[in-house]
Amino acid sequence: MRKIVVSVLCLALLGCTPVITNRGYLEDIDAEAGIVVGKDSKATITQKLGDPSIQAAFGSDAWYYISSVEKQVAFFNPTVQSRHILAIYFDKDGKVTDMRHYGLEDGHVVAFETRTTPTRGREMTFLQQLFNATPGVPNATSDQNQNPGGGGGGPR
Repeated sequence: MRKIVVSVLCLALLGCTPVITNRGYLEDIDAEAGIVVGKDSKATITQKLGDPSIQAAFGSDAWYYISSVEKQVAFFNPTVQSRHILAIYFDKDGKVTDMRHYGLEDGHVVAFETRTTPTRGREMTFLQQLFNATPGVPNATSDQNQNPGGGGGGPR
């Protein structure tokens, strides 16, 4: 009996072992050191580093190579342990003008809005929904309480 208890405890502890995950671009320091500002172009950067994680959509022409390390314990949300971003900026001719390295400490926390948009209609309890959905019983609700696009509209 004691062996079973010890086995169960060992399995429970193994379930709490953190899982470390590397995501995105794997840094290649030698390839990054071989990039020459003013000489390399988009084609040579693609050969050296591969395709970028993200390209700038607005403003300057830039490529971003993003890598991160995440840690997850059991069923909890993963937490970012480290993040590295290599930003390569290009001129209008496609030549490298600048390279910058950014880390997790360079990021900004964005506060998301948590309010919800009110919807048309009213809140109904489970029993109200159940009785309104009974087959063969005519529904006496007004047009305001009906779901738009759900049928039930009158003749046109």
